[in-house]
Amino acid sequence: MSALTLTLLSAIICCSLTEKPSNVSSPNIIILLMDDMGWGDLGVFGQPSKETPNLDAMAAEGMLLPNFYTANPLCSPSRAALLTGRLPVRNGFYTTNGHARNAYTPQEIVGGISKDEILLPQMLKKKGYVSKIVGKWHLGHRPHHLPLENGFDEWFGAPNCHFGPYNSSIRPNIPVYNNSEMLGRYYEDFKIDRKTGESNLTQIYLLEGLEFIQRQTVARRPFFLYWAADATHAPVYASKRFLGKSQRGRYGDAVMELDYSIGQIMSWLKTLGIDDNTFVFFTSDNGAALISAPKEGGSNGPFLCGKETTFEGGMREPAIAWWPGHIKKGTVSFQLSNVMDLFTTSLALAGISPPDDRTLDGLDLTPVLLKQSTTLQNRPIFYYRGNELMAVRLGQYKAHYWTWSNSWEEFKKGINFCPGQEVPDVTTHDQKEHTLQPIIFHLGRDPGEKYPISVLTKEYQNVLSGISPVVEQHKKTLVPGIPQLNMCDVAVMNWAPAGCEKLGKCLKVPKSEPLKCDWPH
Repeated sequence: MSALTLTLLSAIICCSLTEKPSNVSSPNIIILLMDDMGWGDLGVFGQPSKETPNLDAMAAEGMLLPNFYTANPLCSPSRAALLTGRLPVRNGFYTTNGHARNAYTPQEIVGGISKDEILLPQMLKKKGYVSKIVGKWHLGHRPHHLPLENGFDEWFGAPNCHFGPYNSSIRPNIPVYNNSEMLGRYYEDFKIDRKTGESNLTQIYLLEGLEFIQRQTVARRPFFLYWAADATHAPVYASKRFLGKSQRGRYGDAVMELDYSIGQIMSWLKTLGIDDNTFVFFTSDNGAALISAPKEGGSNGPFLCGKETTFEGGMREPAIAWWPGHIKKGTVSFQLSNVMDLFTTSLALAGISPPDDRTLDGLDLTPVLLKQSTTLQNRPIFYYRGNELMAVRLGQYKAHYWTWSNSWEEFKKGINFCPGQEVPDVTTHDQKEHTLQPIIFHLGRDPGEKYPISVLTKEYQNVLSGISPVVEQHKKTLVPGIPQLNMCDVAVMNWAPAGCEKLGKCLKVPKSEPLKCDWPH
């Protein structure tokens, strides 16, 4: 963001606000959700290049949560979990086309977020919140699945990943929306140079976020900003100013620009005088995509494997909570927590009771965040891959009931989710069931899941006797949602999104050919 732009925006604020916005009972809420960014990509978590000064400062001014997890090792299900507070197996963001298969929302997908689900922005309306999503949606791209049909008041971004460019006679390029109508398409109107990696998208997303914050501040309305930038998802991109700046290559350039943008957002909150009335949470949707590393993928630090897997590298996420005057500076909480907690915690901060007609998987973290409660809630972390519960963490222990990295067929094609990290009998290429004798690790002593605890030890037996009833109870009470990610059809791709007529961007819709989606992983 240029100094001139900041000066102009500041001038607007100075003319609009005659006094500092008063503290209201409902704080503003900002969730900064990165895409495929790993636990080990932040300086504060030990990344040796130390290229995230703004996120490191955010941690120094707030709370670091080293035991924070996503709900699924893939983008769409984890985002559905965040916004519903429910496991993907409950909210329908999974497939039954194959056992333990990761599924998401490519252009061909027929399904999307179910109308039976209640999303966070819908709940926040009860207290007058205005909600905006900036960036990637990924919960379905058909009209009834889009953000403005599911609680958001505003949207600037895209419904799918920024894959491409495509030959539009075979496959349309992904549209970029402003609210309910497309503004153009990736690669055509919103450029991403696949050769150089240059794109101004992160800067556009930054300006959209800053302008929204400014507007709501002037109007004195509580707001929810869901800032879901996707520059660290392959193909990674950065603007010209950041390209070539990182020691880590193009992926690092993208991280540096995101870090800079987050720094601008935090500074803007302080400039507007609303930092002490704004709760900000930073995390990522899943682990770094080691399949794209090192040029276009990140780091999961000491953890095993990455995106697509239920090993620690696929599901443990960088996480920072920030709220000056409310969250004590420089604190660390080892509470086991996950992305679904953001739903319940946001409602608690807003003073809204959570829905009581459904099972919620998110906990209210306000005792940990605001009171620095040292008494940790003894809650499990469930590691799902598609329709299968692969592993469970309780305390420092993690028990694997199934292991699988990816199939031999995919592995032999060069698709490797655990490069340089093969652990015998753990990172298996066949789906291996261990239900009768789970593989158990102590994640404190062994965060990389390399040294299984011997089944002959008393420690193993004690851990198993504690985890088994938790798993049994979970399975006994689980009512799976109707799977939304089973069917695909070329006719539902982004051929003619709303607004395409005005732009002359409508493409011919092919004949409908519904079929079961193929999910190889």
